[in-house]
Amino acid sequence: MRRWIVSFGLGLAMVYCMASIAVSAEPIVREAEQKRVEVIERVAPTVVAVFAKGGAGGGSGVLISNDGFALTNFHVIDGLGPFMKCGLNDGVLYDAVLVGIDPTGDVALIKLLGRDDFPTATMGDSDKVEIGDWTYVMGNPFLLATDFAPTVTYGIVSGTHRYQPPSGTWLEYTDCIQVDTSINPGNSGGPLFSAGGELIGINGRGSFEKRGRVNAGAGYAISINQIKYFLDQLKAGRVVDHATLGATVTTQSDGSVTINGILETSDVFRRGLRSGDELVSFAGRPIRSVNQFKNILGIYPKDWMLPIVFRHDGERREIHARLRGLHAKSELLPTLSPKKPRPQPKPKNKDGKPGDKPELPETPKADPHAELKELIPERWKDLFAPKAGFANYRFNQREQERVLASLKSFGDFASATGTWRLNGQSTTGDPFELTISAKGVGLEIRDAAFFQQLEDSDGADEPPGTGGFLVGVHHLRLLLSKGPTAFTDSYYFGSEPLDGQGELVDVIVCTLSAVETRWYFSRSGGTLAGFDTRLHEDAEACVVRFSGLTELMGKRLPQTWSVRSGEKEFATMRMERADFAVAKKEASK
Repeated sequence: MRRWIVSFGLGLAMVYCMASIAVSAEPIVREAEQKRVEVIERVAPTVVAVFAKGGAGGGSGVLISNDGFALTNFHVIDGLGPFMKCGLNDGVLYDAVLVGIDPTGDVALIKLLGRDDFPTATMGDSDKVEIGDWTYVMGNPFLLATDFAPTVTYGIVSGTHRYQPPSGTWLEYTDCIQVDTSINPGNSGGPLFSAGGELIGINGRGSFEKRGRVNAGAGYAISINQIKYFLDQLKAGRVVDHATLGATVTTQSDGSVTINGILETSDVFRRGLRSGDELVSFAGRPIRSVNQFKNILGIYPKDWMLPIVFRHDGERREIHARLRGLHAKSELLPTLSPKKPRPQPKPKNKDGKPGDKPELPETPKADPHAELKELIPERWKDLFAPKAGFANYRFNQREQERVLASLKSFGDFASATGTWRLNGQSTTGDPFELTISAKGVGLEIRDAAFFQQLEDSDGADEPPGTGGFLVGVHHLRLLLSKGPTAFTDSYYFGSEPLDGQGELVDVIVCTLSAVETRWYFSRSGGTLAGFDTRLHEDAEACVVRFSGLTELMGKRLPQTWSVRSGEKEFATMRMERADFAVAKKEASK
C-alpha cells in the first residue's frame, strides 16, 4: 500500500512538472510562431510568380531592387521570349523584360515594369549558412498561386557546398545549398530565405519521385554569394559564362589534389603552373578534394583574375591568373524567341490510313530579329535591343553610358586630332617622350626608341616584352577622343576585383581587329584605374595601372603609369608635360 501511495505521489508530481513546463514553454512557442509569421509577411511581397505567355507554365522569382530587377532560374524563362508576365502578392500582374542570363548557373535576371518602388528582399551571406539552419522556400509550386500569393514551406539546411553535375544539361550547380524544405515544380527560381528573412539562395533543382513529380526531400538552391559575382554582368544584359582553369586535376593516394593536364595557352601555364603541381588554395579557399575544387571554381565568372597557391617541386608559389571560359561563345547564343510546339501528325482516316503529313515549320524570315520585334509591346519597345551574344543589349548600352560618362572629367579630346606629345620621367630617373598620332605611336626611353605603325591592324609587342604597350596607348587616344564608336566592338563586361584582389571595378571591353583592351574604372570615384591590352586571345597582356591625375594644357591625364607584362615590369612613368599645340595647328589647316 505504501509503495502504491509513493508511486501515485511521484506520478502526480511528474504530471504537475510536465504541466508546469508546458505552461512555461507556451509563450516561447507562441513567440517563435509569431516571429515566423512576421518574417513571412515581411518577405512575401518580394516573391514573384513568373508566367509564360497564355499562362501555360511558369515559375517563381524574387525582387532585389526597388526599380524592379528580379532573380529567377534560366530554365524558367528559357523560351518565354524577351517579355513575360509576373504577379506579386498585391494582386497585380506586371509586364517584365528579360535582362541577362546565366545558362550554366541556371540564373536569369528580369526586370518588372511599371513602378520604381517595388518591395525588395535583403541579400544575406550564404557562406555563413550552416547545416541545421531553418529556412523558408517561397514561390509558385504547381502554379497554385493564381492570386499571386506565394506558397510557403519550412525546413532546414541539409547540406552546404554541394556539387550537382550537369547530367546531360547546361545546368551545373556548384557550391549550392541543400535543403529538406519542400521544393516542387513551379518553385524554380524562387527565393530561399533564412530564418531571419534574408535571401540566401535561388531555388532550382529538386529530387522528385518518378511518378507524380512530388518532392522527395532533397532540394538545391544556388547560393546568393555565387549570384553576387555575376550580378553586374547580368544587369548588363549579357549571356555570361563560368570560369575554367585551363587545367584538369586529380586526387593522389595521399589525398593531395594535383594538376594532371594543362593547356599551354592558358594564363596559369604562363604563370608557371605545370602538370604534377599540387593545388593548395584557389581564390583564398583551401583545396582538399577534386569535388571541392569544382565547387569553388564554378562560382566565378569567365575572365576574372584570381589568386592561386600551388607547390612546384616542393616550393610554395602564389600567382594571380585570368580564368578562361567554360564554353565557346557560339555555344552560349541565347534563343530569345518563344518555343513553338512541334507539328503533330493529323489523325488517321476512317480507313486507318494516316492523314495528311504534318505541316513543316515556316521558312526563316530574312530579318533574324523580325519575330522578336513582333513580340515586343509598343509601350516597352525601347527596353529591348537584340544583339548576338547578349540577352538584351539595351541594358548593356545603358551601363556603357553610365561608366564612360566619367571620361568627361578628362576634358575635351575630340578636337585634339593631331599629334600628342607626353613627357616626363620614370621612377628610376629616366626621361621619356611618348608621341601619339593618328598614324603611329612612338616611345623614347633609356636611350632607345620604339615605334608602332598603326597600319598594322594586328599590332605588335612594342616595346618588346611589354605585351603591346604602344598599341594600348593608341587605344587610349581613341577612347578619349572618339569614345567606344572608334572600336570594332565595345561592351560593358560587369565588375571584377582589380588584379584579383581589392575593390571591385567596372570593366569596359573594346576590340579593334584582333586586339582587345579592358578598361578599369573605379566604382568609388569613377576614375580610370588602368587598362589591359591583349594582342590576341592567348597572348600575355600589357598591364597598365594609373594613379593620380594631372592637368596638362587644360586637359587631365593619369599622372603615374605603371607598365608591366606578366611578372616583368617595364617602367613606371610620371607625366609632367603635354603638348597638344600640334593638334590645334593641324586641326586648323
